[in-house]
Amino acid sequence: MMRTALYPGSFDPITNGHVDMLEASFRLCDRLVVAVGVHPSKTPLLAAPERLRLIEEVAAPLAAASGVALEVRTFEGLVVAFAQEVGATILIRGLRDGTDLDYEMQMAGMNRTMAPALQTVFLPASPNVRHVTATLVRQIAAMGGEIAPFVPAAVVAHLAWRIRA
Repeated sequence: MMRTALYPGSFDPITNGHVDMLEASFRLCDRLVVAVGVHPSKTPLLAAPERLRLIEEVAAPLAAASGVALEVRTFEGLVVAFAQEVGATILIRGLRDGTDLDYEMQMAGMNRTMAPALQTVFLPASPNVRHVTATLVRQIAAMGGEIAPFVPAAVVAHLAWRIRA
């Protein structure tokens, strides 16, 4: 039986923290769908196609090395509805700290009520990336700071180009 997991997020941009979660996720499933949330009310730094391309560039070699099928897609609406659409039975959520745990526990309870067959799996962030957030990366990049310690090389190159443009 193929185990399909869904890893949703904004990935604006993909960070080393996301990569940490991807590496852990690949050990739990046969197929991983990375789902980029698109919300009309939000104005992301990177457009959805840019985020999809960067995730694929970073995640595809990791997935191949793990023998896991990878899909990178956008979604709108409820995560549980998208999980059902792609046949996921595992929902991946990363935890950096207790604040994340409190919020994610509430979401897991709500999601479990709406989609009982979808099991939320919490993955603790590795200590070396616990402090990394996409919000802080965007702020540092916007102020001309060095983001290389926090994101994959593809993101460094893309954001350097994007900010110059």
